[in-house]
Amino acid sequence: MERREEERGRGEKGSSFHWKVRIEKVPTEKSAPAQSEETVRGEETAKGEQRSHGEKAGGAERSGGEERVHGQKGQGEEKVFLNKFETVGKSGASDRFFRQEPLDAVERVFRMLVDAPIDPDELNIDSCWVGSFYCPQADFSATIYDTISTESTLFIRQNQLIYYYTGTYTTLHKGDHGSGRWVRVLANECIKKLCPVEFHSNGSEYMMALSTGKHEGYVHFGTITDGRVSFKMLPVSQSVCEGIQATNCSIIWGAFIEGEYKLLLLVKIVVTHTRKCFQVVGYDLVTDNLSILYKLPEFIPDARGLEFLMMLQTESYTNSPMVPRGMSYNPYNNILYIWGNFLLQSYDYENFIYLADFPKESSIKYLVNSFRGELVFVTETEEIWYLLEGSYKIYRLIPSDSWEVHISLQVMRQSSLYTSNETMVTLFYEQDKLYQLMYLISKQKGRLVKRLIPVEQLLNYQLVHNHFLLEQQGAYKTLTFTNQCPFTVMRLWDLPNPQSYTRQERYRALPPRVLGASGFHNENSLAVYQGLVYYLLWLHSKYDKPYADPVHDPTWRWWKNKKQDQDYYFYLASNWQSAGGVHIDMASYEKIYNLKAEYKLPERIFLDKGTKYSFSVFLTARGHVLKTESEIGSSFQLESRLGLGVLLADPGCIEVVVKQKILINRNSVLFRVTLGDKKLCFDQGISGHHLMKTSMLVKVVGSTGHCFQNTHLGPRLQGNLVVPVLIGCPPGKRLAFDITYTLEYNRLQNKHYFDCVNVDPEMPCFLFRDKFYPFFLIQDLVTGDSGSFQGSYVLKVVGGGPTLDTIEEYSEEEIYRFNSPLDNTDSLIWTTRNTTTTEDMAFNIMSHQSLGIEWLCLQNSPCHDTIPHSIFAPEFFFKVLVSNRGVDKSTYCDYQLIFLLHIHGLPLSSKRALLFLLVSASVFMGLVVLYIIACLMWPLMVKACNILRWKINNLVAAESYYTYASSSGGFSIPSKGSSKGSSKVSSKMSEKDKAEPEQTLGKKLLT
Repeated sequence: MERREEERGRGEKGSSFHWKVRIEKVPTEKSAPAQSEETVRGEETAKGEQRSHGEKAGGAERSGGEERVHGQKGQGEEKVFLNKFETVGKSGASDRFFRQEPLDAVERVFRMLVDAPIDPDELNIDSCWVGSFYCPQADFSATIYDTISTESTLFIRQNQLIYYYTGTYTTLHKGDHGSGRWVRVLANECIKKLCPVEFHSNGSEYMMALSTGKHEGYVHFGTITDGRVSFKMLPVSQSVCEGIQATNCSIIWGAFIEGEYKLLLLVKIVVTHTRKCFQVVGYDLVTDNLSILYKLPEFIPDARGLEFLMMLQTESYTNSPMVPRGMSYNPYNNILYIWGNFLLQSYDYENFIYLADFPKESSIKYLVNSFRGELVFVTETEEIWYLLEGSYKIYRLIPSDSWEVHISLQVMRQSSLYTSNETMVTLFYEQDKLYQLMYLISKQKGRLVKRLIPVEQLLNYQLVHNHFLLEQQGAYKTLTFTNQCPFTVMRLWDLPNPQSYTRQERYRALPPRVLGASGFHNENSLAVYQGLVYYLLWLHSKYDKPYADPVHDPTWRWWKNKKQDQDYYFYLASNWQSAGGVHIDMASYEKIYNLKAEYKLPERIFLDKGTKYSFSVFLTARGHVLKTESEIGSSFQLESRLGLGVLLADPGCIEVVVKQKILINRNSVLFRVTLGDKKLCFDQGISGHHLMKTSMLVKVVGSTGHCFQNTHLGPRLQGNLVVPVLIGCPPGKRLAFDITYTLEYNRLQNKHYFDCVNVDPEMPCFLFRDKFYPFFLIQDLVTGDSGSFQGSYVLKVVGGGPTLDTIEEYSEEEIYRFNSPLDNTDSLIWTTRNTTTTEDMAFNIMSHQSLGIEWLCLQNSPCHDTIPHSIFAPEFFFKVLVSNRGVDKSTYCDYQLIFLLHIHGLPLSSKRALLFLLVSASVFMGLVVLYIIACLMWPLMVKACNILRWKINNLVAAESYYTYASSSGGFSIPSKGSSKGSSKVSSKMSEKDKAEPEQTLGKKLLT
C-alpha cells in the first residue's frame, strides 16, 4: 500500500514521501531497547514525477487520534534503499552509512530479523511528514528512529509519526483484537522519542511516547491490553514544565516504576543559550503530583583516581559538561542508572554514585540490562562496555586486546559469523548470554546473524593479560601469572528441590514404542505421539475444576480405567500384537513432582508469606587463610579471611541469615544462607499476579571479575550470585472443593446421607434438613501437594436456580440480603452458629472448624417455595463463592472459588403446603367415595352383565340351530312327529335355562 497526502492550512507546510517495508515480528519475552538514529539509517530517493499543489491525496481512514493506513499505488513510486557500508569493523572508526546505493530494499532487512512471517501479504507504511508551527521539523528523513517490541505489539517511530502492528496471534489476544495492518496512533501529536517499559503488569503492557511542539512537557503513556492500544497524556492537570516552574524545558527520557505507580522523568531545562541543567522528576500516577527528586550537576565530577564517587555536592568537578541521554531502571534491585557521557547509579532515586571508570570523552547511546546482575552499554562509537552489578569496575569489551585475539581465532577457524565488512545493529540478552545482531556483507550479499559475545573469555583474557610477572631465573626470564581469586573451589550444597520455588510444571511424555523390526518411527507412530502430547496438554489446561479429584494429578483420569489392563497391553506388545504396531506405556505419561536440584541457584524464586529458601556455599581457600588461635588471641575460635556478603534489594521486606562453619581440616569455609519473607510488604493477590519484584545478591568478597570456572561450555564467572525474588502468591496454587472428605464428614455428623434420586457422581447432592459442613483443599499444581485449607474464608451464595439451565447471577444488593446476618428482610438462604464476622459485620467468617451451615430459604429468598417438577421433593442449585480475601492472614494468596452446590429435599411454603394438602385430601376422598359407589353398584352390574351374556348366547345358539336345520332340510323330509317332539324339548330347555339365573340372583340378594 502506498499513500500520498498534502497538508494545507494557514501557517502549515506539507511534504509527502512514500516507502514500502516488509516487517515480520516474533513475540519476545522482554521489550527490546529503543534504537537510535545511528543504528539503522537510510536516505530517501525520489523517483517519478512530483505531484502538483492541487493533486489529490491517497486514501486514508482516520478515527479520532488513530489512523489505519490504506492507499493505492501511484506511477511515481518512491522507495528507500539501504546505503552501502564502508569502513565497517575498523578499529577506532564509527560504523556509518555513507553513500547511497540500491543494494536491497528495506523489506529484505526486516525479513531477516525473524524466523517466520506473520502474514504472507506485504505490509506497507506511509511516511507522510507534516511540519507546522506546533510540530517543528527541520528536515525529513526516512529513518526509523525508534523501535519497541513487546510480547504482542511492535511500535516504530518515523519522524514524528507512530505506527504499531499487532498481528493476528490468537494465543496472545482474541482474534478480533488483532490487526494485519499498520495502525497510526497519536496522529495529531508530534512525538520525538519512544521509551520502553521492560516488564508488563496488571495484565497489560506499557510504553511511553514523549511529545514536543505544542504538547512539550507531556508524556503519552501507552497501554496494550489484549491487542488493544490506548494512550493517555500525562500529567493530567498541568505539564511537567509548569509543575517544576520551568519556562523552557523538555523531557528527554522516561521510566515507569510499576510497584509504585510512578514515572521517573529526565527533564532538560534551558537556562541560557549556553547553560543547561537536568533534573530527575517523579510523577505519581495516583495523586497526579510532581516532585523534583534529584538535580544533576552541570559538570562531570573529578574522581581523583577512584573507581566510584558518592555524590554529596562537596566534590570537585572537571570542565566537561554532564550531558545525560537516558535512564534505565531495574525493578529487581531498585537501581536507577542515568547515562550519557557518564554513568550514575542510585538505589533510592535521590542519592547517586558516580562510576568513574567510564571515560567522559565517550557517550553512551543505549543500555542493555540482563536483570540477572549484568549490564552492557553501547557508545556512539560502537564501543561495548560491561558492568557487573554489585561492583563499580567497568570493563571495555569491544574494542580491546582480548576482542582482537578472539577475532583472530575465529578467522583462523573460518567462522561464517565474522567478516571484514560488518556492523552491529543491536545487543540483547538471551538465556543469560550476550548476543549481537550483526549485519554482515560477504560477496556483495548482506545478511543478519545472531552472534555470541563470549564475555567470560574476554574478561579472563584481560585478567591474565594485566596480572603477570617476568622473573629472572638464571639466564632466562620466567612468566608468572597471579591468580587474584580468593578461593579455588566454590560449590553450592543442600539446595532444595527447585519446583517449590521456581513454580515450573513439568511432564514426562516419552514417544511410544515401535514394534517393527527396524524400531524406527513412521508417520503413524509420530501421529500417535503427537495426539498423546496434545491430549496431555488438554488435560493440563482442563484440570482447573472446582471439585477436587480423589487423586491430585491431571493424568489420573486418563489412565484410571485402564491401569487394571496394563499387564495385558504389555503382553500384547511383548508378542508384537499391539494395535497399529505401537505400544504406549502408561507410566511414560505423567507429571513430574520430584525434580532434583542441579547444584545451581534457580533462575528465580517465589516466596509466599513467611516462606524460607536455604542453601549452602562451600568455599575452599587459596593458600592458608585460616588464622590460628594464637594469631587471634582467643582460644577455641577460628577466623577466616574468606568473606561472604549478601545484598538485599528490599531489606524491609525480606531478611537473610548467614551462618559460617570453618572446616579447618579441608581449608574450607561453609556458609549456610537462609532467605525469608518478613510478612510485611504484600497484601493479597491472585496466584501468579501482582508479584513484588526484589532480589538477593550473594557475593564472595574480592571475587568480582577475578574468579572463573572452566566448564565443558567454556569459562563462567564465579563469586557473584544473583537470585531474583518474587514475593506474593506463587503460580500454580488453587482452592478446590474437597467433595470426598465433605461427604465423609457430613455422613459422620448427620448419621446418614441421602443422595438425589438421579445420582450424578460429579456433583453429589446434600439434604436440605441436614447441616452442611464444607471442606476445601489447597492444591499445588507444581509440586503435587494437596492439603486441607486451614485458613479463614467468607462463603456467599452469588447465584442459583431450580435447574442448571435456570441459574441466574445475583446482584450485589441481593448477595448482601441472601448472605448477611444483618439482613432483616427475611431473605437469608443460610445461617451458621459461628459468631466471627468481618470488620463491618456484613458476612460470617468460616473456617475448617466451623459449626456447619443450616439452610433456611426464608420467605423472600430465591429458594423459598420452590415448585417441584416431579413427584419428588424440590431441588435447588446454589452458585457458591468462597474467598479468603481480607480475612485470612496465613498466606499472600487471594483464593477465590466458585462452584455449584446441589441441595434436594427443600420444604414447601405453608400456603403451598396447605394447597397441596387440600388437593391431596380432595383427591383421596373422591377415590374413597368412588370406591364405595363401586362396591354398591357391583351386584347390579354383575346381574346386568350376566343377562346380557345370556341373551347373546341365546342369539348365537338360535342362529346356529336354524342354520343347521335349513342346511339338513335340503337332503331329507323330516316327519311331523319328530319335528313336534324336537320343538317341545327345545322349549323346555329354554324355560329351564331362564329359571336358573333368577334363582341364583334371589339367593344372593337373601344372603
